[in-house]
Amino acid sequence: MSELRRVTTGAPWEDTFGYSRAVELPNGLVLVSGCTSIVDGEIAGGGPYEQTVNAFNVAFAALGKLGLGREDVVRTRMYLTHARDVDDVGRAHKELFDAVRPAASMIIVSGFVDPSLVVEVEVEAFRGATA
Repeated sequence: MSELRRVTTGAPWEDTFGYSRAVELPNGLVLVSGCTSIVDGEIAGGGPYEQTVNAFNVAFAALGKLGLGREDVVRTRMYLTHARDVDDVGRAHKELFDAVRPAASMIIVSGFVDPSLVVEVEVEAFRGATA
């Protein structure tokens, strides 16, 4: 591959703020933008565990458009609004990635664009990670 590949999902903020959901670099590294539990304009899942699973599913869908999956994930970042949610978010991450074991960070932040959101995730994948 000699050029960037970009994935868009039609989410309204992609056009409003001018970004792609995912970008694959020529070296096979794939960067997935911050993903939340907003699906079809609505927050899917109320609690931190459910929001985490839904947010990672948004990221997995973007990876899928590039022919990649969770097994190709090499790094995750989880941003939370409350330290009390660490265990729920961590449990969701373990269920999704226990067999993959990417490098991971969990960071407490002051808030998100929608105050109903309690978690946002970022994913980095690598084409050939399972080769």
